Amino acid sequence: MKARRPLRVEATGPADVDEVWLRYTTPGLWSGWAPQIRGVDHPPGRIRAGGEGTVRGPLGLGVPFVVEAVDEVARRWAWRPRIGPVAVRMRHGVDARPEGSSAWVEIAAPRLLALPYAPIASLALRRLVAR
Repeated sequence: MKARRPLRVEATGPADVDEVWLRYTTPGLWSGWAPQIRGVDHPPGRIRAGGEGTVRGPLGLGVPFVVEAVDEVARRWAWRPRIGPVAVRMRHGVDARPEGSSAWVEIAAPRLLALPYAPIASLALRRLVAR
């Protein structure tokens, strides 16, 4: 059986690439640009490979996660949030653009989870790259 390609969502905006990277890799800032996140239980500071935490969403739903990799130079990171018995893999990145920056996420999950999440991710990324 052939594996499906991850679903990719991307947004471009005027925010500086370094500022976007900082917002993307600091769990304490996630709820400021991602409306689906109410809070994050994570040690203070930025993410690191092997780090663990819990994202808190609507209705008190807690989603545990493990950060798999962080590449500061390439501005890429990956994590595995777990929704019940389903492990989801999400790769994130930030790229410089002449008009500011572009942020993206690739969601490797069953389509029944990935497709409904795509519009929420799109809104969050648009807020992430806004000033």
